[in-house]
Amino acid sequence: MLNRIQAFRERGWQVIDAKAYAEAWARFGGSVATHPRVVEQLAELAQIPVRYLGWLQDGELKAAIPTWGRHLALSKDVLKRAGKKGLFDLGNAEIILPAAADASAPLRHAARYLSELNQGRFTGLKAQTEQLAMARAHEDLSKKFRYNQRRELRLLEEAGGVVRPISDFDAGQIAAMYRDLFQRRWGFPATGAERLAEVLERLRELLIGSVLLLDDKPIAIQLVYRVEAPEWISVEYVNGGVDPETKAFSPGSVLSFLNTQAAWEDARARNKPLRFSFGRADREYKDRWCNPVPVFQA
Repeated sequence: MLNRIQAFRERGWQVIDAKAYAEAWARFGGSVATHPRVVEQLAELAQIPVRYLGWLQDGELKAAIPTWGRHLALSKDVLKRAGKKGLFDLGNAEIILPAAADASAPLRHAARYLSELNQGRFTGLKAQTEQLAMARAHEDLSKKFRYNQRRELRLLEEAGGVVRPISDFDAGQIAAMYRDLFQRRWGFPATGAERLAEVLERLRELLIGSVLLLDDKPIAIQLVYRVEAPEWISVEYVNGGVDPETKAFSPGSVLSFLNTQAAWEDARARNKPLRFSFGRADREYKDRWCNPVPVFQA
């Protein structure tokens, strides 16, 4: 019975290997959560094998998807059913699947937060009630807001604050800083805290951004992943932590300013649009930084 259901869901699709999926992503693009390295490494961590499927037209691969049963790979639902809830955290990541612009491949696997970029590439998408928060370019932020961010950064630096690239730290150090500052900020442990160092080691090359320190102690950190597709750059801001005792300096806001600014500068240097996702548009602070964008589900 299960085989018949799988065959019905996958009709028209063919099983492909991880190499073919990676080639499709490199050709058509995608987002952080569908990047070949992210899928491979996090699926390996979860010990749940990925079934890669390809959509061919006239013998040519036009779309590819990574799957876990009836869901896309890395699904929170599958992790939960496998007793691995919260094993890793990608937030409510924007999902862009690799496909030619005109592929019109039928997507019958369960998925949420599918980017509007999937329209035309896939069929069977339904509008989702929630929206994603996509960072606005800095010139689209008010002059007063930008002035305040620069002023807060200056005050922090005058008090001895230091901005250091996250690449200065190893995975263990980043995980320790993040766990501590997240717990202090929110009062509960971060999702995936237990295996975070291992996750960061696996995805190290995709991590971007800065860390704020005061008196040699970290006061703000964010987990931000970046991947480059042929036609755009995808950045996923998963979550962050700050030391509430330093809130007079607004370190979380200062760090968001620095991290988004660096990402926009990088994208413009490469002449590519930037899709910097803050996850679900569900918090007031995101309204200051982002525009809400529609997403879809399958």
